[in-house]
Amino acid sequence: MEDGGVRVHSRFKEILTAVAGPRGEEQVRATARTIVREPFLKRTWSELAFLAIGTPLAAVGAAFVLITLFGGIVLAITFFGLGIIALSVRGARGIGGLHRQLARAYLGEEIENPEPFTPRPGFLGWLQSSLRDRTGWRSMAYVGLKVPLAILGVLVGFAFWWDAFFCLTFPLWGGSGGSPAVFGLPRALFGGNFFAGWHTGFLHGLGVFLAGIVFFFAAPWAVRGVVYLDRLVLRVLLAPDPLAVRMRSLEQARAQTVDTSAATLRRIERDLHDGTQAQLVALAMRLGMAKEKLAEGDGDGVGVDLDRVRQLVDDAHRGAKEAIIELRDLARGIHPPALDVGLEGALATLAARSTIPTELTVALDGRPTPAIEAIAYFCVAELLANVAQHAHASRATVTCTEHGGWLRVVVRDDGTGGALLSRLGSSSSGLVGLTDRVHAVDGRLDIASPPRGPTVVTVDLPLHA
Repeated sequence: MEDGGVRVHSRFKEILTAVAGPRGEEQVRATARTIVREPFLKRTWSELAFLAIGTPLAAVGAAFVLITLFGGIVLAITFFGLGIIALSVRGARGIGGLHRQLARAYLGEEIENPEPFTPRPGFLGWLQSSLRDRTGWRSMAYVGLKVPLAILGVLVGFAFWWDAFFCLTFPLWGGSGGSPAVFGLPRALFGGNFFAGWHTGFLHGLGVFLAGIVFFFAAPWAVRGVVYLDRLVLRVLLAPDPLAVRMRSLEQARAQTVDTSAATLRRIERDLHDGTQAQLVALAMRLGMAKEKLAEGDGDGVGVDLDRVRQLVDDAHRGAKEAIIELRDLARGIHPPALDVGLEGALATLAARSTIPTELTVALDGRPTPAIEAIAYFCVAELLANVAQHAHASRATVTCTEHGGWLRVVVRDDGTGGALLSRLGSSSSGLVGLTDRVHAVDGRLDIASPPRGPTVVTVDLPLHA
């Protein structure tokens, strides 16, 4: 008997391998483990709680919307009717917020809250703002679609758990009156005369109990299917309006651009006032003192302290060179002269000046706008500086390519990794400052830096801005 069991098991493994491939048995075992664990996971009961709470909330919300909307349409010829419709829209927005919180609490679905309702002054302003509230109308559409989803959840999700409960407890309550399962499947299989005279005996109870086990392990998947549909509707209708999100993004980009420009202007003013201006003032004073020394002698230059005059002229000459250097550095910070020959030449200059051996690859079909070139240049300059200072790398690569209407710059090093935005700069400099620059033109900066490296920073910029 034991040899027969071994042969059957071996034959089953051969069939499984032939059908599903060499890893078929492992995949089947993994699937079986998933099915067995599923009814006992927190996620399963959270999804069931979401259905249990969301169903009556959907009924109440649908009743409110239908009553107020119907009443408002009937009385729409008056302002009172329009006010009722506006109240329906505002109420739908609030009900949508409750469903959003419910999904966040039980499903872990992080749906961003929409912009708060900001009515115009006065009753007419409130009425107009309410009737034009896109978020409210989208929430009303969700409330309408939630009703069939709730019904589906009762007919599918709750029904499986109901069947599982009564079938598993069948041996306890004795099965009087037949199986009360919602779908009637246990009744069809084990009631009536399906098993002839056995339907009231041991085999009948055993069959119902085994059906309960099947329902118990199938119920989580039935609930998950309904919840999956609800998730899709949530994301489409209760997430912020794409137009509003775009406007918010543009407003933030504009604010960042204004702040960055103001900070740059303050830096230039500070550098000019504290550096170059002071150097020029000192230069003027030294030249004035040299002039006074020359005026002390007679017309032939007799009695003039030539050594002192020579020292003043030397100091003035040195100060003039220092002022020129500061002005050159300041101008380079505004617009790097290397960009005059194009982005490829400017990046080649940065790679050549880098203290870390750097390989450069540039493949551009056209030339980006000057603003994009400047942002790409400063990004590469800052990233290479970070590689030299923090990465402990032996080599780096810079790749600049064009993809459709986007410019992609990738800086990679073989350093120790572990780079984070918060560690690589303050809000006004470093990678945080570069991120603000990139976001100001609707670009994107991504960092991949696992421990022990490598670190890869990708910057995507529009070619024209």
